[in-house]
Amino acid sequence: MRYSVLPTMFTHRSLLVSFSVLGLLSIHSLQAQQTVTSINLSPEDQNRGLNGVQKNFYFATKQDPTDNDYQNAGFFGQKLRPYLKDNTEALENLNQYRRQKWLFLGERLVFVGGVATYGAQVLSGDGDRHYFSNAQKVTLGIIGASLLSNVFITRHTNEHFEQAVNAYNAGQPAAHRTGSIFQRLAPSAVGVAAPTGQPQLAFRWQIR
Repeated sequence: MRYSVLPTMFTHRSLLVSFSVLGLLSIHSLQAQQTVTSINLSPEDQNRGLNGVQKNFYFATKQDPTDNDYQNAGFFGQKLRPYLKDNTEALENLNQYRRQKWLFLGERLVFVGGVATYGAQVLSGDGDRHYFSNAQKVTLGIIGASLLSNVFITRHTNEHFEQAVNAYNAGQPAAHRTGSIFQRLAPSAVGVAAPTGQPQLAFRWQIR
């Protein structure tokens, strides 16, 4: 539905003021369109926080994303960070997620190194192979401790990422409503004419 305002006569000064107001409304409308109002996790990544699989998250910044809109957040969630730069709580949760991923990476390196060391100990030397020597017991202990620590490290890792997204989305509604108001106030069309010798300004709004 469209509505028009009848042309109104303006002096040159009032005409300049009107265009200034129109410019401000247009700028606010553009900023509202560029602001990311919410971050959506892919359907596969939703609700996998507690004891979830340790793989990268995928997220989208559109309201109704398609499969092609989702982007990889990266191993440490680094590709999500630019969107959270103005939200302290969201950044804190993302920092905790990054810390847990570093711990997870370190644990995996210890585990792989322990398995490789144990294999080398079994294959070393001549004669019969030994699988439970004193040195091998130490190596197996390291491997076991690594596996146990993995359970505690990965238990809440994904929750930190989800909490970062939730904290960001929780802080957006007020700003989104303000942007929507400016979008509604901005006219969809504007024209200037001088049929009587005086400049006249006409606005048109499209009600959605």
